[in-house]
Amino acid sequence: MDKVSDISRGSFVRYNGELAVVLEYEHRTPGNLRAFYQVKMRNIKSGRLIEQRFRPDDEIEIVRVHFKEHQFLYLDGDNAVFMDNETFEQITLSREAIGEGFKFLKEGMNVSIYFDGDEPIYAELPVTVELEVTYTEPGLRGDTATRTLKPATLENGAEVKVPLFVNVGDRIKVDTRTGEYIERA
Repeated sequence: MDKVSDISRGSFVRYNGELAVVLEYEHRTPGNLRAFYQVKMRNIKSGRLIEQRFRPDDEIEIVRVHFKEHQFLYLDGDNAVFMDNETFEQITLSREAIGEGFKFLKEGMNVSIYFDGDEPIYAELPVTVELEVTYTEPGLRGDTATRTLKPATLENGAEVKVPLFVNVGDRIKVDTRTGEYIERA
């Protein structure tokens, strides 16, 4: 068993007998009270978010995993099919294993897939992805006094909020962790 202070963002831990990935990790010392660690995790199997406070002397099992680059091929219902770039073997991952970035998958995209032994457990997309806008309403001319956003549909069917100056056919960068517009590409 390892100390809670040994984990960091992106670590894989076994919590209540289930595998989870650490999304947020913060050490807090409120006033004259005892220090604690506030940890936000995502259960790998169910996709459920878990928020937990730990004391500094609590123990948790850190799971050692390895990752390998795979190329996204296609969607198969609520699953995604990936190909190993070296051996050309195909593996299938569920929507829960990919997380919020599932809707930003693009054909040919390289994704880091984490393995616990030989079993694929988690996929991490690149931080940003470049996609083309296929549909959006035209913006009103001169309405630039405030940061007004409008909905836009991207080439893979995902919807994001974009500024008024973005038009159909523009390529934009989107943050895969939050689903927010970053800039025009």
